[in-house]
Amino acid sequence: MGHKLQDFDYELPPELIAQEPVTPRDAARLMVVHRCDGRIEHRFFYELPALLRPGDVLVLNETRVVPARLLGTRRDTGGRVELLLLRPRDEYRWVALGRPGRRLRPGAEIVFGDDLPSVVVVDRFAGGEYLVEVSDGGDWEKILSRAGHVPLPPYIRRPLTDPERYQTVYARTPGSVAAPTAGLHFTPRLLGALEEHGVVLVRLLLHVGPGTFRPVRSEDITAHRMEAEYYHVSEEAAAAVNAGRAQGGRVVAVGTTTTRCLETVGGTDGRVRAASGWTDLFIYPGYRFRVVQALITNFHLPRSTLLMLVSAFAGRELVLEAYREAVRERYRFYSFGDAMLIL
Repeated sequence: MGHKLQDFDYELPPELIAQEPVTPRDAARLMVVHRCDGRIEHRFFYELPALLRPGDVLVLNETRVVPARLLGTRRDTGGRVELLLLRPRDEYRWVALGRPGRRLRPGAEIVFGDDLPSVVVVDRFAGGEYLVEVSDGGDWEKILSRAGHVPLPPYIRRPLTDPERYQTVYARTPGSVAAPTAGLHFTPRLLGALEEHGVVLVRLLLHVGPGTFRPVRSEDITAHRMEAEYYHVSEEAAAAVNAGRAQGGRVVAVGTTTTRCLETVGGTDGRVRAASGWTDLFIYPGYRFRVVQALITNFHLPRSTLLMLVSAFAGRELVLEAYREAVRERYRFYSFGDAMLIL
């Protein structure tokens, strides 16, 4: 069982990193990996209804990406400042990353335009994070709607012409700094086709935090610590998942965020409970899944916690063989890339 960081490496030609999403969304390719016998199929995402069964429970993360990247200037010097909002502390304050960090000290005021509220640095924490507060009488919604930008992953170098393409079509509750990218492939028509096929759609919430961008640095991956992320599973969602399992349907998680949320609220008997809170669950090979029985996911970065979760679900060797096959077949990788269905 591999617990060394190097065990989750693979070679990826840079040109296979997708720089923009396909149109329509569900025209992405879909690699189907069968855990029972290691068989690999090459399909398209719009074929998903034919790959799932009536009674299966498809679980979606309805988080919405916040336009959390703010570009402003210091009121005193005019110097450029970039803030990346990470998580709200309360109605008026956010925890954020800031650049250039050496010049941001408590008391610094950042402005975004004459008719927008300013933001003041309140405190600086260990690890380079800041506590920032909107000025008196201002509100964050106004700043974000007019000065905020969607914080795309660093490997996407082309500007996004339509910011909604980095949102799922079912995104509802703002709070993430990155999209749950497995869900980017769904269209309203495809969701309707799945329901007509008898698949049960369930929605829960996990806000994706900045830890999704941060690499694993410890050679022994078990020493890595995940950053906690907020989740919410309603009574209705829990009941639907439990009812579907009881009737023989498979729980199909859309993405690693949905997987971590379901496994956080799952009992040893496979039943999930309604709950809200913060999870730092780190899933890597050796983990025993309680709830999730099938997984839709994208192709992830080498040495990432996301790849480790997928390896825990399907087996590291099978996953790496599937990735080698994806490279040979010229699949598109990462956030705007193609998808994998693991059954």
